[in-house]
Amino acid sequence: MSKSKPPLPLTPTVFHILLALFGKERHGYDIMQQVKADSGDAVKMGPGTLYGSLDRMIQAGLVAKSNTQDPRRVYYRLTALGQTTLRAETERLSRAARVARRQLGSA
Repeated sequence: MSKSKPPLPLTPTVFHILLALFGKERHGYDIMQQVKADSGDAVKMGPGTLYGSLDRMIQAGLVAKSNTQDPRRVYYRLTALGQTTLRAETERLSRAARVARRQLGSA
C-alpha cells in the first residue's frame, strides 16, 4: 500500500477495521468486537488476521498506534489518510451498489 493515495479497493477486513476506528481509538479486542457487530457476524477475524492487517495498515499510513503506555493494551487510531481512504472506499461501494440496484431493477 502506498502512503500517497488511498489504496482502493480495500479488502473487507481492512474496510471494517477502518470503520471500527472511525471517531474512536480502540485496542485490538475492541476492534474485533466492533467489526463483528458492524458486519452482523459476517466478518470474523482472529488475532493473527487483525494484528497482521494492523501492521500493514500502519506501514501504509492508514492507522497509527496511539496510547502505548500499557504494552498489554495498545490503542490504534485512524490517520488523516485512513479517514480519506475510508471515505473514498465508502463512496466507491455506494456507486457500485447504485449501479447494481439500477441493473437489477431493470432486469
